[in-house]
Amino acid sequence: MYKVMLADDEGIVIDSLKFIIEKEFGDECLIESAKTGRSVIELAERFRPDIAFMDIQMPGINGIEAMKEIREANRRTVFIIMSAYDKFDYAREAINLGVLEYLNKPVDREKIIQVLRRAMEIIDREREKRSQELIVREKMETVVPIIENGLIQSLLFREYFEDDIDNFKNLLGITETYGYMAVLVFGEEQQGNHMTNAVGASIRAQNSYKEIREITRGYLPCIMGSVMANKIAMLIPCKESKMDYNERIAIIEKARELARKLKARFEVSFRVGIGSVKPQNQSIESYNEALNALIYTNGKVAHVDDMPIGCEYEDNYPVDSEKLLFDLTEKGNVNGAVAEANHYFDWMEENYSQFPMEVKLKSLEFALWAEHIAYESGGMTYRFRDRQDYLPTLMALEGMDSIRAWFVDKIANASRNISVKKEEQSVSVVDRAKQYIQKNYARDISLDDVSREVQISPYYFSKLFKEETGENFVEYVTQIRMAQAKELLDTTDLSMKEICGRIGYSDPNYFSRTFKKNTGVTPTEYKEGRLGE
Repeated sequence: MYKVMLADDEGIVIDSLKFIIEKEFGDECLIESAKTGRSVIELAERFRPDIAFMDIQMPGINGIEAMKEIREANRRTVFIIMSAYDKFDYAREAINLGVLEYLNKPVDREKIIQVLRRAMEIIDREREKRSQELIVREKMETVVPIIENGLIQSLLFREYFEDDIDNFKNLLGITETYGYMAVLVFGEEQQGNHMTNAVGASIRAQNSYKEIREITRGYLPCIMGSVMANKIAMLIPCKESKMDYNERIAIIEKARELARKLKARFEVSFRVGIGSVKPQNQSIESYNEALNALIYTNGKVAHVDDMPIGCEYEDNYPVDSEKLLFDLTEKGNVNGAVAEANHYFDWMEENYSQFPMEVKLKSLEFALWAEHIAYESGGMTYRFRDRQDYLPTLMALEGMDSIRAWFVDKIANASRNISVKKEEQSVSVVDRAKQYIQKNYARDISLDDVSREVQISPYYFSKLFKEETGENFVEYVTQIRMAQAKELLDTTDLSMKEICGRIGYSDPNYFSRTFKKNTGVTPTEYKEGRLGE
């Protein structure tokens, strides 16, 4: 059904157009008409036409001005002008308004039908585009919560590659590098800082998650995770590395309103904890702050910056440099850790070169903590007396350069030990996988089979295998099978079906297609070529 509006001050024109349209298109068109500029605008507001035949010279507001008004309210109306005035200025304005056709009266029947069909095609394309947009939107309504939860889980449990986080952020349109975590905690009722019947409340929250999500996002501009026990973690991205007082008060008030709204809707008590702004790769720290803030108070909403908890630093202390240093160490990024160690030492030397003892103590503290990270990662074996010379060596050092060298060396060693251990583990896993593939390529083995053999999740194994070999699992297995197929073709008189079975393929046709894709010839052509040499 197409809604067609006829706007002309001549009744005979309207009657003629209506007759032509009804005769040609029958019930496909719903037609209404108006004879003055004002009545055309009012009709358009009520009728919201898909297609409008417009005369320019009408009593009161002319057709061009009427179209401008209509276009403001309805961007999708297709205009067709029918006018006895062949004026350049009118035509130019009509073009600017996106008019489909400027027709000079009188217009024959076939021309009217032709231009109307074109207008209908435009309307059909717009409707199809709109339909597809709604389908995509509907799908996104299902997919986006999954992507958001993936980002939250990755940030909190730190089980990710950097490109995974970037992919999540790109999909969600997140451009900010900072953010703070908030947490919704719920229970049957609040007793002090404890929520009762957490299990029952979590089941109710799980069943109502979609509505909780919609309500929450109306108050907080957040990325939401799924229900974990009786908690929902949220990330609020932000551009600045700090939140000023007014912003903090505003977000606390929004959180209070949210807690009241959720309680009224679900008859469950809700509390909201809010952490401080951090680089997004340190979101776990902000999340823990949000939880600790709730533990410290009995209020419905608690912001960590209002609580006397956490470590305060002197104004110019390089907190970000310290965190980055240990993050790079933990990743086994030797060059990055060494560069950041030098950067941090630059700060110590610039500010405290007259206090060498304090610089030595800080260097010792960082060295011990870096090694602690290496011990936890399996990169080093702990021996109680391995550090017996650390303190005497540091005490004997003279000058900032010698202290720097000792400090950077210890950071580099810890990072290197972690890196070497990771490489050894990766190589060990991939070597074991290759051995398994070599022994079992003749069977219908899958990625799941091999990952189970090396006891690593399929997702992680797939990435690890690609990084170490440069090929994905399927490509690698195919190459092994193709090499074996060539050997059998070269050295035996086995049939194609027998060769196919010996290298792990059940379908000879599939084997033949795969062989040609990888070698450029079919198995038969390969065999004949070898015989002809």
